[in-house]
Amino acid sequence: MITLIGKDLAHKGNEFVYLGPASECADCKFKSSCVGNLEPNRKYVITDVRDNEQNCPIHSENIVVPVDVERAEIELLTTSKNIFEGSTFTFNSHECDEYCEFKDLCFPEGLLENDKCIIIKNQGKNKEECKKGYKLNKLTLAFVV
Repeated sequence: MITLIGKDLAHKGNEFVYLGPASECADCKFKSSCVGNLEPNRKYVITDVRDNEQNCPIHSENIVVPVDVERAEIELLTTSKNIFEGSTFTFNSHECDEYCEFKDLCFPEGLLENDKCIIIKNQGKNKEECKKGYKLNKLTLAFVV
């Protein structure tokens, strides 16, 4: 899908989490092509940068360029069992009230409850001890659309 992004951010491979439109986007003539295709709280990766520029008051340099994006792969630590590459599963986070170095992997940005995912890579058991005692597997996920 195509969206617009600040010129200084428009690099193939850059990832971002779309948090929703800014208030200035409400009356913009590019709103549908810029933010209309993006889902709030989703992580995207830029796959291609196009040769065109538009003025935009909210980005640095006041310039945006069109980019091709797709949902980014997400790394996750999970308690799920019987996980193998190529299988699909529904993400449901485990209960945890601890703050630790794994928090961003146990509850990654861009992944929401009940998302259907396919396992791209099972990286095996996490070698570090979980404060809650969970046995955690590290996975790389893609979304099932």
